[in-house]
Amino acid sequence: MSQHVRARSRTSKRVAVAAALGLLAATAAWVNAPHDKPDGARGSRALDDRPTAAAASVAAADRAAARTARDPSQGLTGVSDETLARIPGNARQLVLVTGKAEDSSESTLTLYSRPGPGSDWASDATWPARNGAHGWSPPAERTQGDLTTPMGVFSLTDAGGLLPKPPGTKFPYDRSRLFVPSGQGVNGESLAGAFDYVVAIDFNRERGVSPLDPRQPDGEDKGGNIWLHVDHDGPSQGCVGIPKEAMKALLQSLDPAAHPVIAMGPAGF
Repeated sequence: MSQHVRARSRTSKRVAVAAALGLLAATAAWVNAPHDKPDGARGSRALDDRPTAAAASVAAADRAAARTARDPSQGLTGVSDETLARIPGNARQLVLVTGKAEDSSESTLTLYSRPGPGSDWASDATWPARNGAHGWSPPAERTQGDLTTPMGVFSLTDAGGLLPKPPGTKFPYDRSRLFVPSGQGVNGESLAGAFDYVVAIDFNRERGVSPLDPRQPDGEDKGGNIWLHVDHDGPSQGCVGIPKEAMKALLQSLDPAAHPVIAMGPAGF
């Protein structure tokens, strides 16, 4: 074979190899490139377009937060923003007394609890209740004998009663024969048994002493001895009355370590 023929043969082989390599490269580029599908959807994304694990986690958290948006009322009903703001942040138990109207003696008592500061409140139990015969009044306007219940937020620290404390009671409890009401209720009903169980509401009183303690730090003209006690089938002179079994259950539930408070007033107070 002549030298000219051998050179031409080598050139032809090089061209064939180059063509084959070009075809392989083109095929690889076509396989890895995004292609339009008939419906306009894109094909598989490039690897560096995939969301990272951190981004996916943030997106999931955002979706969860949107599903569980914070309830601005913190789980409570019938109270104003002002009252909500007055409930101490460390309180984990709340007795909420919601009156039917400003001049009504009919109300509802609900015991709430929450697992920790900042959490929403959850209802544990609800009972019918009665308050002052003339309804409600702001503490600054209340006077002795006006037959109103002071509205607001107050701490709960001390208990007592004519009967022995219920099992499980955690409050300091003063059992005394002096827990015997005298006279009759506002409507002439008997008051017998009204003070079998009581929890003092810390309005115009010294804390850390028996509910029977007579001291009134803000003066006698404001009145005092405002208690949670057993309902006597009639409106009160200023206390809050609930059924006897409810008082017993309340004493077994309230825990000083949970910093319990009472918020009370007419609906929307």
